Amino acid sequence: MTVEQILKENNLAYHSIHLGEVTLVNELTNEQIGRLSNNLQQVGFELLDDQKKQQIEQLKTLLIQKVQENGIEEHFIISKYLSEKMYKDYSSLSKLFSEVEGITIEHFFMLQKIEKVKEWLIYNELSLNEIAYKLGYSSTQHLSNQFKKLTGMTPGQFKKIGAVHRKPLDDIQAKNI
Repeated sequence: MTVEQILKENNLAYHSIHLGEVTLVNELTNEQIGRLSNNLQQVGFELLDDQKKQQIEQLKTLLIQKVQENGIEEHFIISKYLSEKMYKDYSSLSKLFSEVEGITIEHFFMLQKIEKVKEWLIYNELSLNEIAYKLGYSSTQHLSNQFKKLTGMTPGQFKKIGAVHRKPLDDIQAKNI
């Protein structure tokens, strides 16, 4: 809604607005691009006109949405999922992601899942077994081992100290573990 409002304020006609993507009716002038970029930055958004940045953001959005669905199959294949969703070869997506983000797609996805585990631990509505199942882990032990490896503490230890160690899902990077 915010992006739609900004487009209307700038008299920019559009075909569609979807999460992270706008299809405009006409090409923008440099002046319009600058004004739009400034307006978006004022509300915390960024204009992504670089094709590589757009693909990276689309990859991130797909992975975040997958984690938020609360139903990752145990034998979920990230390469198949992303290739099908983006209609691109996974090896090229993986290479691009690693070059731009400095971590692998798999590591990014793992970090997303760990943040979701933290969220559920704080809310205390699910058992560790239920969390492991919903996020596609083969066992609670596998989840616990990965959690400890990435956070330095067990899920039980984290549960005791709570929300202070959570990060926004769209702000997760390797250096922010």
